[in-house]
Amino acid sequence: MPSAHETVLVLDFGGQYNQLIARRIREESVYCEVLPHDTPLADLLARNPKGIVLTGGPASVFEAGAPRCDPALFDSGIPVLGICYGMQLMAHELGGTVARAEHREYGRIPVSLDPDCLLFHDLENPTETWMSHTVFVDRLPDGFFRTAWTTHCPVAAMARPERKLYGVQFHPEVEHTVEGRKILSRFLYDVCGVSGDWRMGDYVDDRIRDIRQVVGTGRVLCAMSGGVDSSVAALMVHRAVGRQLTCVFVDHGLMRKNEGDEVERVFRHQFDMDLVRVDAAERFLGRLAGVVDPERKRKIIGEEFIRVF
Repeated sequence: MPSAHETVLVLDFGGQYNQLIARRIREESVYCEVLPHDTPLADLLARNPKGIVLTGGPASVFEAGAPRCDPALFDSGIPVLGICYGMQLMAHELGGTVARAEHREYGRIPVSLDPDCLLFHDLENPTETWMSHTVFVDRLPDGFFRTAWTTHCPVAAMARPERKLYGVQFHPEVEHTVEGRKILSRFLYDVCGVSGDWRMGDYVDDRIRDIRQVVGTGRVLCAMSGGVDSSVAALMVHRAVGRQLTCVFVDHGLMRKNEGDEVERVFRHQFDMDLVRVDAAERFLGRLAGVVDPERKRKIIGEEFIRVF
């Protein structure tokens, strides 16, 4: 469903900063959704996006099974910004080449900018950026030109302005990239042509209205872990339907000292929520005993949370 607001989509290729990219876009007063990288092009177009951002990710584009998007996206006329892996994918799909770097760039790296590029005009030059890559664009696709470079990375950014296709090897979304927010803002306002018609408060009001419409006079059961995500979800549903909600707080014993008591106090008394607290600390700690692998821990916690609920 298309949003009532101007929309920019973020295609997720598995990078660690993907939600941060979406946050930065929303901070620019632009509605943003994060979608899987393989979302069909028809579904993307149905949302009528003003622009699309391709995120970073841990894969290499020339490896078998590397994540892809529909290459027809680049011929759709929608402005696209590729970040790190997203830029490499754009280059690869459009006929350029990507190669392994002799010198890995990681951390704060100074980048020289082409001031004639719409994204970089009148910015600090050279500027400090945050890099994290082991491969780079070795040969530009036809029609593209280089818009930034470093000592070890010949193409730190590229552009084909007439098709509104841009790529940056560095991460503009992180604080370590000094001019990063300006770069994202220029993509949104100067390339995509957004007007900034959205506020976070609009999203909250829209979702509360949607919840009321779906629930009607029914009852809602919500599982809460005490973390940010489930707590915000529980509070939004409570604001929408009040005492129609019963919230089950699964106290897994992994929070800070007395934090479970604080969660119960806030939600039961301050927010007047119908809350049931389940003390499951022994179950969780028992299943986690002797487990050291972080990924296995996460899966055990998730599985046990559902079982308790």
